[in-house]
Amino acid sequence: MTSSLLFKQLFDQDSGTYTYLLADAASKDAILIDSVFEKYVRDLSLIQELGLNLLACLETHCHADHVTAAWLFKQALGSEILASVHSGIEVMDRQLVTGDLVKFGSKQLRVIETPGHTDGCVSYLLETEGMVFTGDSLLIRGCGRTDFQQGSASKLYHSITEGLFSLPDTCLVYPAHDYSGRTASSIGEEKAFNPRIGGQANENDFVGYMENMRLPHPKKLDIAVPANIKGGKPDDSALPKQPDWAPVVTTYSGILEISPQWVATHQDEVHILDVRTKIETDEESAWIADAQLIPINELRDRLDEIPLDKPVVTICRSGKRSVLAYSILKESGRDQVANIQGGLLRWQREGLPLK
Repeated sequence: MTSSLLFKQLFDQDSGTYTYLLADAASKDAILIDSVFEKYVRDLSLIQELGLNLLACLETHCHADHVTAAWLFKQALGSEILASVHSGIEVMDRQLVTGDLVKFGSKQLRVIETPGHTDGCVSYLLETEGMVFTGDSLLIRGCGRTDFQQGSASKLYHSITEGLFSLPDTCLVYPAHDYSGRTASSIGEEKAFNPRIGGQANENDFVGYMENMRLPHPKKLDIAVPANIKGGKPDDSALPKQPDWAPVVTTYSGILEISPQWVATHQDEVHILDVRTKIETDEESAWIADAQLIPINELRDRLDEIPLDKPVVTICRSGKRSVLAYSILKESGRDQVANIQGGLLRWQREGLPLK
């Protein structure tokens, strides 16, 4: 993997889904493969924190076990929705076939149609980095089921053996799912060790195996497929609600943060909680007018001293300990809480008023 590629493998515990964020480090252009509706805020926060320009959300197929966040990203960032021409997804900006290229900055993915799990399955090959994103077609020591959604064990056998297994043995395999904590494999490993299709397995072996699996249908099947046909667009066409008391931003770590500039100009609307310890205040005695000082090591025992009539914004020297204060307040049942970005250091750097 070259240094010019930014690569993040993200995970949804509930559905066992991997989402992949790829970006060209120079241009900041990015694509997202197999997003998850419930992880939209997490992934949006990461994209914004890294300063990326999301060009498109790519689907490896119309999933039956989770709902995509592609429509949400399109509304928020203007990104396109890309999937196979055979996927059945109705809101695509671009329909993909074998050989198509999806470019982001100096990088490009090559589309490989890999039907069998569904008719609309595709894999995405990042040839220069030796990486292939296989969706549900080829999993780590497994493969996608073929007993519903136009599934065909025979088609999947040929998709894997003639398509994916023709890639170099060193090519890394990144699937859409894994339920055992495995994150990646390689074409060579799967050719040798995949118990369904590796080794000396022929088409009859594979089809016989797949046709006798007798798996229960995915628990989200009745919800996920209709939703994914619409690109994940919710029935009320609404984006997830954000707090309305201030222009807070959700960080990748799940913390709500607010800019010092906004706090300084709306100081009468919030309660500022300074959680610096005595050592910190001895080193830096400046503080914000009307801020309440409760050292972080005393906060859990003094929660009842914090007023309830206003949202609380936390601050410390650098904005790190106040993140813990934010978490303590949230755990205590407070809803309207945010951490001041960058702490007192940023407050001073931006020339905001101090006592």
